[in-house]
Amino acid sequence: MAANAFGFAAFIAVLAVAGLLASEILGNDSLAGIPAAAATLGAATAATPLALRSKRRGRRRGLWLGYTIGAAGAAVALIGGQLGVFWILVMGMAVFGVGNASNMQSRFAASDLAPEQGRARAIAMVVWVGTIGAVLGSPAALWINRIGVERGLADWVAPSLLGVAGFVLAGGVIVIFLRPDPLELAGGVDPETPLDSPIHGAWRSWNAVWPNARARLAIVAMAVSQMAMVAVMVMTPLHMKDHGHAELSTIVIAVHVLGMFGLSPFVGRWADRFGRVNALRIGAVILGAGTVAAVAAGYVPGLLFAGLFLLGVGWSFSLIAGSALLTESLPMAERVGAQGLADVTVSVFGASAALLSGFVKEMAGFHWLANFATITAVLIFIAATRVGRSESRIAA
Repeated sequence: MAANAFGFAAFIAVLAVAGLLASEILGNDSLAGIPAAAATLGAATAATPLALRSKRRGRRRGLWLGYTIGAAGAAVALIGGQLGVFWILVMGMAVFGVGNASNMQSRFAASDLAPEQGRARAIAMVVWVGTIGAVLGSPAALWINRIGVERGLADWVAPSLLGVAGFVLAGGVIVIFLRPDPLELAGGVDPETPLDSPIHGAWRSWNAVWPNARARLAIVAMAVSQMAMVAVMVMTPLHMKDHGHAELSTIVIAVHVLGMFGLSPFVGRWADRFGRVNALRIGAVILGAGTVAAVAAGYVPGLLFAGLFLLGVGWSFSLIAGSALLTESLPMAERVGAQGLADVTVSVFGASAALLSGFVKEMAGFHWLANFATITAVLIFIAATRVGRSESRIAA
């Protein structure tokens, strides 16, 4: 829980201003989503290798490695931003994204020893405590940026320092205090696990997931909700800058992150009580409500606050319920690999959304990003309803 607080503070502080920094370097918004896309692709590339390392040597070593690499990436991004060299910024953000792979996989560490009836709550508590870091990370980025500019750094560069510090602290907490290793106690550590290439390892896990409708739904719901959330979130600061509200954008992102993590304990309890599939349906409805509000907001910051908050809550339902559903749908031998596959898929979908969001905003407008997210919410609802009906027929 402590590591997640530091880790999400690091990630959000850098990600919240990445588009603004890219826009400053390039002079336009068309490619402003690329640094965020690079970060999510970095997380995607690292997810399976980190999961396999955890399976071979335990959660502690896998999570620590990801945080350490992420801190190094934040330092490279700082150098690229200060020099005004876009490709160095993008390269640094890609390496920085590896730290977020550890952020995401830490929730599965909470599920290793949790009883089935409390698994969603265990995952939710780790997700929730990230609120402390994530909500503070965005305003802290604004604060340290002002200090950095006063000290001679380029605009929006200094928040990368928070990325370095946050990931170093997160890795230190894991390596010192995550003892005994939860995956080892759960019997999930296998030193003979082959260290496949990321593609081969993900493919092997997909072969285990595909025949299982519940596991398949869990991964699809998490990935699609991530895509919807990222597409809207990444372009919101630029949308607000277009209309003279750039300073408010960090606060809007903080409110959005509060929605993502702040209600997690209640989301976990709801998912444990009423079922994972029902929670996915509810999350889809809330996600859709948030995107509709974002479109209806027009240029009114107040309504945009509400829309981004609901978008975050809907994402929270998908992440927590989907993570619990995936974990309990597979045997221990396949579980860790499938968890890595889930994070690969989530990251790839998020990266695609971040990469394309700038082009969509430039060509069609911000409202079309929100409309697209609404459609994805409808698809999640339909998929969860089909699985729920199928389970009801089997039970009958």
